[in-house]
Amino acid sequence: MKLPANVLDGQFTLGVEEEFQIVDPETRELRSYVSQLLEKGGKSVLRERVRPEMHQSMVEVGTGICKDIAQVRSEVGELRQHLDLLARKSGLAIVAAGTHPFSDWKKQDIVPHERYSTLVAELEDIARENLIFGLHVHVGIKSKEVAMALANQVRYFLPHLLTLSTSSPFWLGRKSGLKSIRCEVFKRFPRTGIPDEFRSYSQFQAFADLLVKVGSIDNAKKIWWDVRVHPFFDTVEIRICDMATRLEDCVLIAGMCQAIMAQLYCLHVRNQQWRPYSRALIEENKWRAVRYGLEAKLIDFGKEAEVPIRELLVELLEFVDEAAGLLGTRDELRNGVARILRDGTSADRQMKIWQEGGMDPKKVVDHLIRETMEGLEPLPMDASTPPSKTA
Repeated sequence: MKLPANVLDGQFTLGVEEEFQIVDPETRELRSYVSQLLEKGGKSVLRERVRPEMHQSMVEVGTGICKDIAQVRSEVGELRQHLDLLARKSGLAIVAAGTHPFSDWKKQDIVPHERYSTLVAELEDIARENLIFGLHVHVGIKSKEVAMALANQVRYFLPHLLTLSTSSPFWLGRKSGLKSIRCEVFKRFPRTGIPDEFRSYSQFQAFADLLVKVGSIDNAKKIWWDVRVHPFFDTVEIRICDMATRLEDCVLIAGMCQAIMAQLYCLHVRNQQWRPYSRALIEENKWRAVRYGLEAKLIDFGKEAEVPIRELLVELLEFVDEAAGLLGTRDELRNGVARILRDGTSADRQMKIWQEGGMDPKKVVDHLIRETMEGLEPLPMDASTPPSKTA
């Protein structure tokens, strides 16, 4: 059944949240500085788009509601430029990667806010050591029931998205052996990982309400799964990805999230769906993505066989081709995936710098500082014009 050209209109908007490291470019260590950063102009320059996270060495920024990936590129680039300017004015730098190559979580300060002090009191060192940085992509879906149906199905593709984003091969100065140690660190939190399938949004709501009733959580935002129907926004939030180092990789990942969700919606409109698989099976593929990244072989559950992720990413592009055509992103997605398959992910590039640089993690930090602003002109030090679009 051929779908009308406007079948996706009014939905599948995008919102992108990025978590950056605040780094001293001399020592290359993380610097606990976000409170001072905001006091020195963060709120006035970036308005409500910039906010602290639990650690003082982390700063999060978020786009407004973007109608397409062109707007994502514009807003993410603009936010990086202004955040970079704020950091430089304090003699610091920003880094986009899933973990810092060598800084120790035990030396990082916690933001003095009730939300974070409560979390630390509840989880103790599990919270303190959660010194990780992610990329979250919101895809707009108006109906909660449709959102729940699509969230169930997109679980299958989460390991594929993770392989495109891996950027955390180091932990506490050690080569972890993983392409995304960030995912393994975050597993220590409760209510993380691949979620179970829910028959309806009301079933999920009953689950969340029970956790609130018994005191496990105070609201559904403390459900930190790799994908969730957002409890307050009309979005499905995909949370599995490491922080993308390059701007272009961030844009690609957002575009892939949008295209997958839109393609699943096209199936939904035709009374079809992607075959459901259990959490346990999808977690098997997630582990392979965590461990090996682009060199992984994921399990094709239908064939009951291993298939190289490089082949599966090409198949994924074929799967989303209809939706990508409707969204106008077909060529950009194909070119972006081809670029990552050629150049590797941030984790691959970090490992190359580490090996070629005498296994010096400081050289990796220098590389990450450069790549974080790759393709972006640094703003002059006297610039103060805020981003032109409201959040």
